[in-house]
Amino acid sequence: MNVLITGGAGFIGSHLVGLHLNNGDSVLAVDDLSTGRRSNIEPFFDAEDFCFEVADLLDWPGLGRAVSGVDRIYHLAAVVGMFRVLDEPVEVMRVNVGGTEAILEEVVRSGTRAEILIASSSSVYGQTQGKELDEGLDLVFTPEGGGLTGYALSKLTNELQAIAYQREYGLPVAVARLFNTVGPRQAGDYGFVLPRFVRQALDGEPLTVFGDGSQTRSFCDVRDTIEALELLAGNKANDGRPVNVGNAREISILDLAELVIERAGSSSDVEFIPYEEAYGEKFRTIGQRRPVVERLKTTTGFQPKWTLEQTIDDLIERERVEAYSREVLV
Repeated sequence: MNVLITGGAGFIGSHLVGLHLNNGDSVLAVDDLSTGRRSNIEPFFDAEDFCFEVADLLDWPGLGRAVSGVDRIYHLAAVVGMFRVLDEPVEVMRVNVGGTEAILEEVVRSGTRAEILIASSSSVYGQTQGKELDEGLDLVFTPEGGGLTGYALSKLTNELQAIAYQREYGLPVAVARLFNTVGPRQAGDYGFVLPRFVRQALDGEPLTVFGDGSQTRSFCDVRDTIEALELLAGNKANDGRPVNVGNAREISILDLAELVIERAGSSSDVEFIPYEEAYGEKFRTIGQRRPVVERLKTTTGFQPKWTLEQTIDDLIERERVEAYSREVLV
C-alpha cells in the first residue's frame, strides 16, 4: 500500500508513519514543521520505503503527484496545541480549512480512489454540555467565549467538507474526532497537559493546573489511537460521518496531576493558575469531555489496550532515560 500522511512529522503522524512502515507499506510524509519535528521521524530516514517533504499544503507543488499515486491518505496537518491556537487565529483558519480543501480538491481532480481519513477534534463539541459526548449531539458554540471557538469551527468545517465531498463525489472519507491523545513524542510546549505534568514532576517543580482542576478529560494512548485510525481508514463503509476516537475512561485534571506525582514518586506540589492568567480573560472551556465510543467499536471492533497508568509509567521512564542521556552528553 502507498500511504500519504500530512502532518507526518507531528506527534500522531509520526506514529502512523512507523505503523505503516512496519506493515511493509510505502509512506510519503509531508509537514511544514511548524509544530511537527524532524526528530520524530529521524528513525525512519534510512527506510527504503519512506520519503519526507517539508511543505505547506496550500502551495506544495508536489501535492498532485503525491495524491495521484497513493492508496490511502491520512490528513492530520493542522494548527494544534492550546497556546498556538490562541496565538494564531488567522493561521488556524487558513491551514485547517484551506489545507483540507486542497487535499479533497486534488483527490477529485486526480480521479484517485484513495481511502481518506480526516482528523477532526473533540473541540467540535464546543460548549455542548453533557456527561457523555456522542456524535449525534446538537453542538453549541459561543463565539465570544474564548479563542478556541475558531479552532472548533475550523474542525467542524473539516467534517462538513468531508461529508460534502463524499456525497457529491462519492469519496470514501472517514472522519475521526480525536479525544486527548497522549504518549511518546508529544511535547508540552503548545499546552499539552500530560507531558508538562511528567516533566514538572520529575524536575521536582509544582504541577501547574489551570483552573480549579475539576474539569475532566478522557485520555487515549497514541498507540491505541493509530490502531483505531488504521481500522477506521480501511473501513469500506466510510460515509463521512464523524466517529469519536478515544478512551472512555474519564479523569479530572487535578486527579491526573496527583496520579503523575504518585507514579513518578515525586515530591512536587500542585499549583493552581486561573484560566484568565493562563489563556486570557475571555477563555472558556467545557467542564467535561468524555467520548461515547460505540460507533467506533461497532464500525471497527476497536478496543484500547493501554491504560492511563501504563502510558504515564512509559512517559516517566522515557523522560528519565532522556534526562540521563543529556547528563552523559554534557
